[in-house]
Amino acid sequence: MSQFDVFENPNRAQRAGFPYLVVLQSDQLDHFSTRLVMPLVRMPNPPAMLPRRLAQTVRVAGEALHLAPHLSASLPARLLRRPVASLRAQADTLRDALDAVISGV
Repeated sequence: MSQFDVFENPNRAQRAGFPYLVVLQSDQLDHFSTRLVMPLVRMPNPPAMLPRRLAQTVRVAGEALHLAPHLSASLPARLLRRPVASLRAQADTLRDALDAVISGV
């Protein structure tokens, strides 16, 4: 499992709204049994008042999804099965969204 790999949400009850999780945690910390992940959200029309840094979109399996950096959390790595995509090419966008939560928009 690598940083910026995308996995299907292991929580079936949440999968309709949050189909995927992207790993944010550095590969240097892969010895930990948990991973910091950011949910990707299905939201046809994000609220207009969201700051740009919190309203970024990425594409997974042809679907446009919104980042939810304010919902980032740690979960057991064993729950993440097989990666379905990588967002390494959008690493700057992911970092910027998380930074907006930490540093402010």
